[in-house]
Amino acid sequence: MSSWRTLVLRIGEKCPDYGGNDDFKDHIETCFGAVRRELEYSEDDILVFLLQCAEQLPHKIPLYGTLVGLLNLENEDFVTKVVENTQANLQAALDSGNCDRIRVLMRFLTGLMCSKVLQPSSLVVLFETLLSSAATTVDDDKGNPSWQARADFYITCILSCLPWGGGELVEQVPEEIERVMAGIQAYMSIRRHVSDTGFSVFEDIDESNEPDNEKDFLEDLWSRIQDLSNNGWKLDSVPRPHLSFEAQLVAGKSHDFGPISCPDQSDPPTALSGIAFGRQKHEAESKYPQRIRRLNIFPSSKYEDVQPIDRFVVEEYLLDVMLFLNGCRKECASYMVGLPVSFRYEYLMAETIFSQLLLLPQPPFKPMYYTLVIIDLCKSLPGAFPAVVAGAVRALFDKIADLDMECRTRLILWFSHHLSNFQFIWPWEEWAHVLDLPKWAPQRVFVQEILEREVRLSYWDKIKQSIESAPVLEELLPPKGTPNFKYSSEDGDKTEHALSSELIGMVKGRLSAREIVSWVDNSVLAIHGLDIALSVVVQTLLNIGSKSFTHLITVLERYGQVISRICSDQDKQVMLISEVSSFWKNNAQMTAIAIDRMMGYRLISNLAIVRWVFSPSNVNQFHISDRPWEILRNAVNKTYNRISDLRKEMSSLKKSVLSAEESASKARAELSAAESKLTLMDGEPVLGENPVRMKRLKSQADKANEEELSVRESLEAKEALFAQAVDEIEALFISLYKNFSNVLVEPLRDAYNYLMKFHSNGDRSGNDYTVGEKEQWCSSTLGYVKAFTRQYASEIWPHVEKLDAEVLTKDVHPLFLKAFYSGLRRPTSDLV
Repeated sequence: MSSWRTLVLRIGEKCPDYGGNDDFKDHIETCFGAVRRELEYSEDDILVFLLQCAEQLPHKIPLYGTLVGLLNLENEDFVTKVVENTQANLQAALDSGNCDRIRVLMRFLTGLMCSKVLQPSSLVVLFETLLSSAATTVDDDKGNPSWQARADFYITCILSCLPWGGGELVEQVPEEIERVMAGIQAYMSIRRHVSDTGFSVFEDIDESNEPDNEKDFLEDLWSRIQDLSNNGWKLDSVPRPHLSFEAQLVAGKSHDFGPISCPDQSDPPTALSGIAFGRQKHEAESKYPQRIRRLNIFPSSKYEDVQPIDRFVVEEYLLDVMLFLNGCRKECASYMVGLPVSFRYEYLMAETIFSQLLLLPQPPFKPMYYTLVIIDLCKSLPGAFPAVVAGAVRALFDKIADLDMECRTRLILWFSHHLSNFQFIWPWEEWAHVLDLPKWAPQRVFVQEILEREVRLSYWDKIKQSIESAPVLEELLPPKGTPNFKYSSEDGDKTEHALSSELIGMVKGRLSAREIVSWVDNSVLAIHGLDIALSVVVQTLLNIGSKSFTHLITVLERYGQVISRICSDQDKQVMLISEVSSFWKNNAQMTAIAIDRMMGYRLISNLAIVRWVFSPSNVNQFHISDRPWEILRNAVNKTYNRISDLRKEMSSLKKSVLSAEESASKARAELSAAESKLTLMDGEPVLGENPVRMKRLKSQADKANEEELSVRESLEAKEALFAQAVDEIEALFISLYKNFSNVLVEPLRDAYNYLMKFHSNGDRSGNDYTVGEKEQWCSSTLGYVKAFTRQYASEIWPHVEKLDAEVLTKDVHPLFLKAFYSGLRRPTSDLV
């Protein structure tokens, strides 16, 4: 990179480019000198790169704002372009609903205002535009309250600018900013309180009893901003480098900001029903999600040096760094440990990362990303951060019984992977007491699942060795993972042994699938019946493919037709899954992989998997093992991914159709124009251009028409597949929730009274875990009802009427209904 690029990028960092010092004033002066010299030659490049840095390194916005302020003294035209580009980018972000860009660009504009580049009144007009849109949206008569999520987001954007420029606005335009604050107060009085129902990391069976004084995110932020205002807008977490150059900056021209418009609000639901309102509310919350939900897992003493507003600012810094540097994990960790604040924030950093890892309904990035960030931070701060992470794990372990089921799974996957990067070292003796708890106690199940996942990432003997400090935990280790091949010894039915040996010989002899199908039909099915045929074929083929994942795939690709011949309907597919589970009963990972691959090859349907998961032997494991849930998650996820992929392909094809239509129309127009043109041939006027060109134009038009037809046919084919996939996922959801309802009905009836006071009286932590097995089974299963509903809500909402009619009838238990409604965040007024 050229020198000016490096200086702009690394401004504010203690690095060799700035001589190793970290004085902001020196950095800005050095960077300003380099950029000023290059402006004459690289103005366009500087404009693009500077705006890119401000957007993607927003924790440096005060520095970039000051840099632009100094450039404003030298080159007003360049700074005019900065303001105009920012205005255009903000308008585009508002139109497309790009939340992160809207928020960061508004902060950048605040930074420009502080550096005298932007008129304070222009920033106030922007605030009032967003405020007006928000107030209209939540108005019951004029607006559409189901889209409150967007309105709340706009107010959050205004409030989150104030730590960076509230003091300057009060100083320069006190009446205008007071008007904005009054408008926000009025908005807060008419908006609805947002409950965390369904999105809370910590479970609460009766979430409707949320305390009235519990603030939602926006109410909490508004309270922090009011405290900041009362404190004279003083805070420690936002650097103010513009103050060092104030005497120079006041001489610059303050620019006006062009008008900004908010997108039109969606029309309110035509039918005044909870379903229509809920659908729009879900759409709004999906497009304008809440950025963070604080976990509060550490004691308040860990934050005693951090003011509430400083906590918000540091959270913003950390979330921005993780957002914009998600592809550069080393840089991400480096920036996270070098934020421009004067106090220590390791605990806040850990809690913010865990809040993202456990964020519901889904984290911004795959959980693997947060695993890597935590690993890199442990290596960057070896004396501090590992102990903080360990403290977070202990705090979450203490509250594991209250943790949402999906969050519990994420925590297990993260922690096992984390330990695999640190030689599986952990003070297991601290958790040895879980052996004294019932087998269904969440802490015991948590440790058991972590050990099972660790074995997947290593090998059994290694994990056994890692728990030497607590050898009693060996009882929780999974079996060694070897196949349970029914015909491995001479015991049992000799006929079946002989048939299995014969099949092995056929496979070794490379007989085709068709030849083996013929043998199965004539020599096995016809003589010994279905049960023996299925057992022999499935057990033998699985054993041949048991050496590795690749062996399994090869066997399924070559001989899947044989399995398909035997298991042609859903009943037989359920038997097939049972056989797979029996063969791999010592290896949960291979069970899940084999069933997933078989579904991929269409040997097993998702409905067969649902039926098998809800068979009595699996239902009894719902509260003590993740094994059936993993298989069910894979099946639902594969169906969901298929419909999502088809939707993306259809969207792409629709664009291709428009492009093909345009090309064909243009080609036809050119041909028509050429045909109507008079040309002299042998001195006589004739219609049409010269034959060679006419032939070429006709060929182009024909080709364009063919391409248009081909793309249309592809789109129609995808639409047919999509319609089939929609029917398939509807049938899956109906089957899934019918099964949930059926298995829950009696246990819930028996455990109802206990569950209603579950959180107030039940001791669910430590060595005195008193929750009964039936109650824990109900609690876990209801947790999974909510987790599945929440994860696939976008595909469930289109089928709610059908689910209401066929599953969610008056006969179902109210706690099952509540779990389902909670997952959808559906208004409880819809409860039957």
